[in-house]
Amino acid sequence: MIVPPDRTPLARDFFDRPVLEVAPDLLGRILLRTTAEGPIAVRITEVEAYDGPNDPGSHAYRGPTPRNEVMFGPPGHVYVYFTYGMWFCMNLVCGPVGTASAVLLRAGEIIEGADLARKRRLSARYDRELAKGPARLATALGVDRALDGTDACAAGETPLRTLSGTPVPSDQVRNGPRTGVAGEGGDGIVHPWRYWVDGDHTVSPYRAHVPRRRSS
Repeated sequence: MIVPPDRTPLARDFFDRPVLEVAPDLLGRILLRTTAEGPIAVRITEVEAYDGPNDPGSHAYRGPTPRNEVMFGPPGHVYVYFTYGMWFCMNLVCGPVGTASAVLLRAGEIIEGADLARKRRLSARYDRELAKGPARLATALGVDRALDGTDACAAGETPLRTLSGTPVPSDQVRNGPRTGVAGEGGDGIVHPWRYWVDGDHTVSPYRAHVPRRRSS
């Protein structure tokens, strides 16, 4: 008998912990997106941790800005940023106010509302590709900067909510270097802060950091 995932909302204290504890614990959890067209739910299968002032790869490494101010606020809120001039990516803020740590949601399995996700992800050949990558995940769920600062732990109606789901056993969790991040701050340190469900077909492919060439 298959036990359906637990749809109890995650409490704020789930996120009020060090980011390296929260990140792997998010695997198997559910993010529920409520839209006018209907709900879309994604089971989280891949994440990356960003540790604020302790992490040169974090948007918050050099302190607060209008772009990243949500990261310095209460845990359980959504931080959405725009990248490469065309894509949105979403994070869940962790730790106490002021720590500015967050978990990037890199990939997941659409378990509800796949028909709505397909309308947003017309280039996806298979359902396993609908949310395979952080920009694809945000696109499939219809997430943009308008949802920056959303409280995913709020009571009542909210456009984004985190649910308990079915946590992934630790022996099925793998970790390694973050995608496209390496040698930040000139110290050459590569943090193995990318976590994923072993063997899951929705996990995105790893891509090493490639330095940008300066134009002459």
